[in-house]
Amino acid sequence: MQAEASQFLQYLQAERNASELTIKSYREDLLALAEYLEQARGVVPDAADIETLDLRGYIAAMTEAGYAKTTIARRLASLRSFFRFGQRDGWCKTNPARPLRNPRKPRALPHFLSSDEVERLLTSPTQTGARDRGSAMALRDRAILEVLYSAGLRVSELAGLNDSDLDFSSSLLRVRGKGRRERISPVGSFATHALRQWLSERKLSPKEKSGSEAPVFTNKFGRRLTTRSVGRMLEKYLRQTGLDRRTTPHTLRHSFATHLLDRGADIRSVQELLGHKSLITTQIYTHVSTAGLLAAYAKAHPRAR
Repeated sequence: MQAEASQFLQYLQAERNASELTIKSYREDLLALAEYLEQARGVVPDAADIETLDLRGYIAAMTEAGYAKTTIARRLASLRSFFRFGQRDGWCKTNPARPLRNPRKPRALPHFLSSDEVERLLTSPTQTGARDRGSAMALRDRAILEVLYSAGLRVSELAGLNDSDLDFSSSLLRVRGKGRRERISPVGSFATHALRQWLSERKLSPKEKSGSEAPVFTNKFGRRLTTRSVGRMLEKYLRQTGLDRRTTPHTLRHSFATHLLDRGADIRSVQELLGHKSLITTQIYTHVSTAGLLAAYAKAHPRAR
């Protein structure tokens, strides 16, 4: 199975132009299957010898171990793609993962912040009384939060921004999203101002200076900021403001989409701004807006109950 897995991962990189994170996820999913098969069969079989019955057992083992339905569904999707590649490559006659259904999972509404909560969070790094108010790192943190909310970026998209992606004259960002698809995102005046303040204080490491692309957001050593560092930074301001600890960098993306729809933006425009390939992915935010309307109705209408 190892040889087929290596070929598949090379195919994802060379032909599908998959991101490093996507390839890492597929690698981990295939490794998890191999570990299960070694325990169940005593040996890891050739990929061509894996049957639907083996995969049913794998799903049952994950369910019994308490894996989330979303995790099981993702791993099944990885296996379908792997064996579909095998059919194309000729080492697999049929796709043993195809007959298997994804576990039915509840469609949870995304957590988002109200406009007032967003305001509290975005101003927290540089507000009067903040410990690091006015420092370069405080200006950076303010710019990060402003850009995440203003453009609705994924945290990986934000971390990947380079100086060449900024167009201050038009207030636009060039964003590289999932599957390395590029899109142009508008950015508001508050975020633009915060970016300018941060860039005036930013110091790049010698390595970043010598590179072809300077990262917009860096750590205290002048190197490109990681997604995990953004998460840790946000946790600090959640403690400072007392906001819901479930809030993540992605929550600002959820809030961006929800607030746009609440204020009359059409769903197709929001889809383009988020970089969603399918409108179905964006439609969950219409449910969030509807839930807000129903809650307001139930609270305010004298004969709602």
